[in-house]
This record gives sequence, C-alpha cells and structure tokens, in this order.
Amino acid sequence: MHTHHLTPSKEQIALLPEFARLGMDHIVLVSTAAQAQAARVELCASTVWGFDTESKPTFVKDQVSDGPHIVQLSTPQRAWVFQLQDPDCSAMVAQLLALPGFTKAGFGLGDDRKRIQSKLGVEAADVLDLNHVFRERGYRKDMGVKGAVAVLFNQRFIKSKKAATSNWAAPRLSDGQLVYAANDAYAAMRVFGALGLS
Repeated sequence: MHTHHLTPSKEQIALLPEFARLGMDHIVLVSTAAQAQAARVELCASTVWGFDTESKPTFVKDQVSDGPHIVQLSTPQRAWVFQLQDPDCSAMVAQLLALPGFTKAGFGLGDDRKRIQSKLGVEAADVLDLNHVFRERGYRKDMGVKGAVAVLFNQRFIKSKKAATSNWAAPRLSDGQLVYAANDAYAAMRVFGALGLS
C-alpha cells in the first residue's frame, strides 16, 4: 500500500520560521581559472554537492536562452557561484560536473542538464534530482526546494522573485544574486543530508 504525503501549501509554509541561509562570508564567487581550481580542491573533499544553475531570463517568445550563465555548487559549509564568461573557468566547471563519484544533488535538474550539455559540451555525471526521491517516498507533486525545506526542517525557504528574474549574465553579480544562487545549491545539499541518502 503506497502512502501519499501531502506537500505543505504556500499558506502553511508562510507561517514557518525562516531557514538559515548562507551569508556572504560563506559564498565564493568564481570567475577565473585559478579561482575555479581552488574551488575544485575544496569541493573534492566532499563527495556530495548541492547543485543548481541560473540562466538569464528570456522575455520574448521563442527566444532561446544561451544559459546557463552561472553554476552553483555547495558543500555543507560553503557555496561557490561559478560565472561562465571566462572560457578557462567554464572548462573547469565542465570538468567538475563530469566527474564521476561525486553526487550533484538538486531540484528539477532536467533542464539544467540539457543546457549544460549544449553549453559546456559535457554530460553531468551522478546527478540526483531530489524531486524523484520525494516522489519515491510518496509525495505526489514536485517538491521543489521550498516544499522540501518545509517538510524536512519545518522552515520557510526565502526566494527573492527579483533575484530569480535578474540578469545572470551580468559581468558583476550583486550580493542579492549571489545569496539567492548560492542558497539554492546549499539548501539542496542540506535536504540531501536530511534525507539520509549518504
């Protein structure tokens, strides 16, 4: 007999205490090959990474995004936001994503994987879509990061609409963008840990 669990509603989530996000002191912006190399060393000390990407939004019908423009990877302590303008930095991100033996956990990653394949020319290895895990555990609809944080931590994950629809291709990202992007990956990492998958 399958058990079905209900995902909390927006109204229920709104009443929960706030999820503690990573602050700027735990977020590293990576835009050069040297920074990417340093990030790789730290990331490879952990076998599971929270993973997400952001692409500059397209506002015109049929306009194809040339994203992702940034890729976020997180350990339980820190998150790295990789800008993909620099070809050497991009190449290092492609290597990281293609590394087998490191779980890249995130939400709704089908689109991200396709975009990475077309932009970076690699198949991301060992990607775990946390929505599938929740589905296997009896949650009917896609959880997304907000639902997962509410269910597992009884907390409310704050997502800024303004940051979500901002220009991720900008050469300089604002602190608001960095906090938004880094915490998507960080929350996925925390959810993975709480699901007892490792």
